[in-house]
Amino acid sequence: MMLDLFADAEPWQEPLASGAVILRRFAFREAPSLIEAIAAVAAQSPFRQMVTPGGYTMSVAMTNCGQLGWTTDQHGYLYSPVDPLTGRRWPPLPEVFTSLCHRAAIAAGYADFQPDACLINRYAPGSKLSLHQDKDEPDLRAPIVSVSLGLPAIFQFGGLRRNDPLKRLLLEHGDVVVWGGESRLFYHGIQPLKAGFHPLTADCRYNLTFRQAGKKE
Repeated sequence: MMLDLFADAEPWQEPLASGAVILRRFAFREAPSLIEAIAAVAAQSPFRQMVTPGGYTMSVAMTNCGQLGWTTDQHGYLYSPVDPLTGRRWPPLPEVFTSLCHRAAIAAGYADFQPDACLINRYAPGSKLSLHQDKDEPDLRAPIVSVSLGLPAIFQFGGLRRNDPLKRLLLEHGDVVVWGGESRLFYHGIQPLKAGFHPLTADCRYNLTFRQAGKKE
């Protein structure tokens, strides 16, 4: 079932695991402003398909905003204050981003979350994100706040080991997933995106992933 059939429904919460929850429709009303802010960020730091240290070109196009941005080089994955593509600092977090993230973190029970980085992923049909852990951040007590916009996708959420059983959940436009605590290092990924059309994003899906990438003051 496509949750966009219930576009006028009030947001609701769906428990996912200990410390993890899906906030269904939480970002639905702000979605047009979020899409505009993504375009403004990309005008300063364009989307690019990063190359992993092993030489693999990722199928997902990415950019960042905030004090730090997630990127790669020949040595590994890292957070940097400078966009290696432009040589300039990443664009600041748009106010609509920080406001939504703050409210989502509170709703999920993480009122102290102070994000300083937002990784923006753009999925075209066929793009995917393999199972991985978010573990490049120095303070793993801070949660992850992940916002889905545009085409629906199948989100995989497992456990602390790569071969743990996976939950496969449909994420729709406006859904927000928050995980931390016991599930902070759970493996997760996105199955290949199916072709489709969304009135706000055309043939793609955007994902905003908010992190605390620097040390909390």
